[in-house]
Amino acid sequence: MPLRLGHRGAPRLARENTLESFRKALEAGLDGFELDVHLTRDGVLVVHHDFLLEGVPIQGLRRRELPAFVPTLEEVLSSFPEAWINVELKSLPPETDGREEALARLLARFPSGRVWVSSFDPLALLRLAQLGVGPLGFLYGKPEAEALAPCLGVAWMHPEASLLTEERVRALKGRYRVLAWTVNERPQAQALAAWGVDALVGDLPEVLAPPL
Repeated sequence: MPLRLGHRGAPRLARENTLESFRKALEAGLDGFELDVHLTRDGVLVVHHDFLLEGVPIQGLRRRELPAFVPTLEEVLSSFPEAWINVELKSLPPETDGREEALARLLARFPSGRVWVSSFDPLALLRLAQLGVGPLGFLYGKPEAEALAPCLGVAWMHPEASLLTEERVRALKGRYRVLAWTVNERPQAQALAAWGVDALVGDLPEVLAPPL
């Protein structure tokens, strides 16, 4: 059975990307969760989806200026040591503000075979690979993006679920592990599991409940 991960936790049960949301995903029986990470002005990795918070770029804010519901990645890793966690590093190519180095330093303090990092930004993935971070996953929503994968040093491919067919999964699994997002319908989850996808990300824990 594939890993079953909550999309930003359990977003229909609690505010997404919060400690409560992650806790509810695990309480609902999921193996873990996916989350999104940004770097603040004072160098703290925090968990939030959008690049802006109330209209202000997160990278321009200090940690103390963020609302209490926004956790740090360190808080998440220390709170859920047994969970499978996919850390999506939010990044806008080609520039970097040092978020890859900050993530490498933090993950070195929390070694785990259940945590891996993904990004839509191929340059961020290259930087992470050079820093020795792994395993890595390449997120994409367009099929032509797959051509970049051999250059990135990734172990995982993270396609949007509608891109996958049984044949495509078979081809990808010749070289990579495969995570599909965002899976919110039971028949789709069952088909992807039958095709051999390694992980499913969804908003609804009941859709991903076993048996698949």
